Amino acid sequence: MIAEILADTSARMDRAVEAAKDDFATVRTGRANPQLFQKILVDYYGSPTPLSQLASLNTPEARTLVVTPYDKSALKAIEQAIRDMPNLGANPTNDGNIVRVTMPELTAERRKEYVKLVRTKGEDAKVHLRGIRRKAKDELDALKSEVGEDDLVRAEKELDAVTRSHVDDIDEALKRKEAELLEV
Repeated sequence: MIAEILADTSARMDRAVEAAKDDFATVRTGRANPQLFQKILVDYYGSPTPLSQLASLNTPEARTLVVTPYDKSALKAIEQAIRDMPNLGANPTNDGNIVRVTMPELTAERRKEYVKLVRTKGEDAKVHLRGIRRKAKDELDALKSEVGEDDLVRAEKELDAVTRSHVDDIDEALKRKEAELLEV
């Protein structure tokens, strides 16, 4: 029973770390990256649809992203959704077939803002991990009458080690993203 709780907790923490890494990827650096557009929802025939389902995304140059819609009638809606996206600072252009997005050069001030944003996202991910840990600890405490005290203490130490490992993974991803943001 303890092993199941720990395995489930570890799997949930793995998913939380992956979600945090995906979230970090949506913060723009000096380069154009299709993951920046991962969370853009386009109003397609009245329903919000992820951009990745409506178009292919290519990066022909370091600071240029080309969005090629599968349905040309969605071109205006895609262009508008990109234009409305906060924290992007890019101005998309539409030539009738594709939407070309040129990313402006980041200023030092803007880079610092993005570092703060990434740190906030990292802290939110750590809070989520602690919530998962708390739930697992409650489940372990509920087993107090069924298992021995030694097994419970051992399980809690293992839970702490798993949590520490996942927090370290988030810190490492955060460090890499900060270095990427501050790179000129």
